Amino acid sequence: MVTLNRIYTRTGDDGTTALGSGERRAKYDLRIEAYGTVDETNAAIGVVRLHLADAPALDTMLGQIQNDLFDLGADLAVPEREGKAERLRVLSTQVERLERDIDTLNAKLAPLTSFILPGGSPAAAYLHVARTICRRAERVMVELASKPEEKVSPAAIQYVNRLSDFLFVAGRSVNDNGARDVLWVPGQNR
Repeated sequence: MVTLNRIYTRTGDDGTTALGSGERRAKYDLRIEAYGTVDETNAAIGVVRLHLADAPALDTMLGQIQNDLFDLGADLAVPEREGKAERLRVLSTQVERLERDIDTLNAKLAPLTSFILPGGSPAAAYLHVARTICRRAERVMVELASKPEEKVSPAAIQYVNRLSDFLFVAGRSVNDNGARDVLWVPGQNR
């Protein structure tokens, strides 16, 4: 359980922040960027949820995802180290749940005949914003994982990859199962 009695500590005034392991890193460090972008994704999903009065099942899914994203942030905030006790990590079961949820939502959608533009409904537009932030989180995490001195669990990377797919399908779902999707018309304004 986390207890926060004081919000400001002044320890970051020097441009560093502490990882969950206690190690201090520059605030521009790639690991900090990774979990910060995961946090941005979570905040964008919070905005989506304000627009889901008519979609309680999707709201429940997104609530689970928001909790998962805190798990992911914790995973990224405590680098894996040899000989250290295992900390909270994203699990393959969380990835599998996302896949089941994608399949559930996608089963009601007509196949795409064109790329779609973000929009149609406020919830769909915000889901696309969350999706693009999630894709950025994935890029940062993959870059972090490419560093020999850094570890990022494969399940964590799989999770953000699936999450962006989920957010895309969810956007179509809240657009009357794709009926209100805004289709891209290549070269329309030439």
